[in-house]
Amino acid sequence: MARIIGALTTSHVPAIGGAIAKGLQQEPYWKPFFDGFIPVRRWLDEARPDVAVVFYNDHGLNFFLDKMPTFSVGAASEYRNADEGWGIPTLPPFKGIPELSWHVIEHLLEREFDITTCQEMLVDHAFTLPLKLFWPEGDCPVRTVPVCINTVQYPLPSAKRCLALGRAVGEAIASWDSESKVVMIGTGGLSHQLDGERAGFINKPFDLKFMDSLVAEPEWATQFSNHELVERTGTQGVELLMWLAARGAVPGRVRKVHSNYHIPISNTAAGLMALEAI
Repeated sequence: MARIIGALTTSHVPAIGGAIAKGLQQEPYWKPFFDGFIPVRRWLDEARPDVAVVFYNDHGLNFFLDKMPTFSVGAASEYRNADEGWGIPTLPPFKGIPELSWHVIEHLLEREFDITTCQEMLVDHAFTLPLKLFWPEGDCPVRTVPVCINTVQYPLPSAKRCLALGRAVGEAIASWDSESKVVMIGTGGLSHQLDGERAGFINKPFDLKFMDSLVAEPEWATQFSNHELVERTGTQGVELLMWLAARGAVPGRVRKVHSNYHIPISNTAAGLMALEAI
């Protein structure tokens, strides 16, 4: 059966793409952020996963405010990205793995998750930038399964529901008849608000507590409603739901390989974690 080796979580600020395109990784503003990925890449070089299941949120590339599925899963042989106008490089297509996607989809339906199945799917910076940060050289070496969670248009799924989604995805992976090694990736956040009266809002104490909780107590965040999460993290900080789903997909205990927290990156608290399954 397939083996889940751990989870990676990271922010996906669009400006990261511009920094990569312009070669700004060693500039003082960016260096503390990009240096945080070096230990994670070493771990990936040793662990050598075959597949990445990516929990992320779409920013209008596939779904807009008039049609916003709560949960959707990609089932394509490849996933192409488009330039969103932020200086993000347009990357080669990311390889899919339809047989695993359909296995996950069928398992989620059995677990009574009503999902949207996407046999064609574009991917935006929330999907592409984390993969480029973890594997910066050449084409992405892993095959991918995109799992999109709505954190854009209310009503949003609760933290409890997203944790349960992750656990159901983890069950599907563990029952997949394959020798593949699978890593879970959750992207987005952490605390930030891009508009309104609280534009620029960052809550470092909450972010650090949330990151700590993912190691031994992922249920901690489920005590908060989405309105409470927005109050504590900003309107876009609710993207931490993707982190929660990725952690939920890793069964049992984990060991923290590395973490990094840096503010601000484009008015966002940029977090990073690598959690290894024990």
